[in-house]
Amino acid sequence: QVQLVESGGGLVQAGGSLRLSCAASGSIFGANTMGWYRQVPGKQRELVADITSGGSTNYADSVKGRFTISRDNAKNTVYLQMNSLKPEDTAVYYCQTRWMTLLGRREYWGRGTQVTVSS
Repeated sequence: QVQLVESGGGLVQAGGSLRLSCAASGSIFGANTMGWYRQVPGKQRELVADITSGGSTNYADSVKGRFTISRDNAKNTVYLQMNSLKPEDTAVYYCQTRWMTLLGRREYWGRGTQVTVSS
């Protein structure tokens, strides 16, 4: 079993910053990708950013230049530094880890943390 626990969400004014953290524990495959997704009511969950175990990153166009994803492999933790926050960044942010096995893709999700940006 794999558990993901997010922290760091909250309420911030537009232009402010927040840092999200996600700690993974359990039977985690070393060569995994960790990422952050977000979802607002009535919309599909969307990728915000992800990072491979080797450090390659990928960002949604809407957050490029404002958000930075990083990870500490020794701690199985991924971070999302969010700067210049906008009201449209308001969402529940979910942490995910995933990897491929001979039996297919494995992915695990955290329970989410609310980020609210006031105008």
